[in-house]
Amino acid sequence: MGILSRLRDIMRVNVNSLLERNDDPDKTIDEYMRTMNSDLGQVKAETASVLADERRAKAQLDECNAEIKKLQRYAEKSVEAGNEDDALKFLDKKTKLNEKLTELQAAYDLASTHAANMKQMQDKLMSDLGQLETRRQELKGKLAAAKLQQEMNSGGGVQASFREMEERANQALNEAEALAELRAGTKEDDLDSLFAQLEKKSDAQANTASSLSPEDELAAIRAKMKKE
Repeated sequence: MGILSRLRDIMRVNVNSLLERNDDPDKTIDEYMRTMNSDLGQVKAETASVLADERRAKAQLDECNAEIKKLQRYAEKSVEAGNEDDALKFLDKKTKLNEKLTELQAAYDLASTHAANMKQMQDKLMSDLGQLETRRQELKGKLAAAKLQQEMNSGGGVQASFREMEERANQALNEAEALAELRAGTKEDDLDSLFAQLEKKSDAQANTASSLSPEDELAAIRAKMKKE
């Protein structure tokens, strides 16, 4: 069988070791999985054929054994009946069947060995496929993490978003502080203006008082004294 010639190579393959030695494990996984899926399909077909051969060989072996036992019983009964000629005929057939039995046993052993080999190969392929699928998922996770790290290193990703948010927050804070300073400056300007107006009014009153004539001032003193 052609597929059995690959048994030794398949059974010697160590998936993890194979991937570790390769520079492009992702590509290696895809290629090896395609090869193994193809091999697995052939192995399953061959296994079904070998199992059928094994069942057929077992049936022939069991049938031959049953026939030998039957001839042995017939020979014994013939001897008991005093018919030794018939007993010899049965024993002669039994001898020929014993020779055939040896061939049938060898055929069954060979079919059984082939079936065991095919089952072992099938289990190995399925195990390797499971390992490869696990490694594929691990590689996907690592590639996603590497991509995220590249985005972060190049100014993208989460870190860039944080920086952008921080810049916006700083800008908003600066604008708020500038507005507060502007409003504070306006209030100071209003107070300065009010003080200036009061000073002008006080000066005006002082000027008014200093412009009175002595007579007027004297009259004011008299009026004040009368009130007292």
